[in-house]
Amino acid sequence: MEKLIEIKDVSVVYDTKPVLKDVCLDIWKDDFLGMIGPNGGGKTTLLKVMLGLMKPASGVITFFDGGKSVSSLKMGYLPQINPIDKRFPISVYEVIASGLAGENPRFRDFTPMQKERIHELVIQMGLEQFAGRAIGELSGGQLQRALLARAIVSQPQILILDEPNTYVDKKFESHFYELLGEINRETAIVLVSHDVGTLISMVKNVAYVNETLRYHYGSELSGDWLNGI
Repeated sequence: MEKLIEIKDVSVVYDTKPVLKDVCLDIWKDDFLGMIGPNGGGKTTLLKVMLGLMKPASGVITFFDGGKSVSSLKMGYLPQINPIDKRFPISVYEVIASGLAGENPRFRDFTPMQKERIHELVIQMGLEQFAGRAIGELSGGQLQRALLARAIVSQPQILILDEPNTYVDKKFESHFYELLGEINRETAIVLVSHDVGTLISMVKNVAYVNETLRYHYGSELSGDWLNGI
């Protein structure tokens, strides 16, 4: 297996309060890692460390590409809280296309292949009839589908999702989980969820985060392991 991320002895402190302590975790190229734990246990903090949005007080995070250490990886991220202002005058198509900003600084000079990719995601997310509409016309679930498409349009090496069941409308839920399975063929996924039942039916490995981290290889969690967390 090819390693993408190695987290070694990472600790994070807010003010004087420890949030993560000596966390170690490896994420692999074909991984689908489910992350569980109590509210305030440090799950989102650990995601921010992976994304480079937060620097640990101690410890090391190393990224790998093709077996070699690199400075960063291409990541897609959808946070639990929707950061976008629905009053902003931008269409659904433009929201999805904005995920390619790193490849196209001028934003509109897309290649035919990139345009095809955007169009494919519009269809995958069931947003065909909304593609030209302003985001202010969307329901919360429809907007989150557009934001998910934005997170994966650049074909990231890792997709990070924080509590996806809080933003996926019921009508789209079953298709959403099927879509994650398709994405995982090409992209490693880290999925944070409090819904253990749904999570273990989808993921390949599990990490329990509550200041420290306990790792479980495979998704078939024994009663003893669950009772120990």
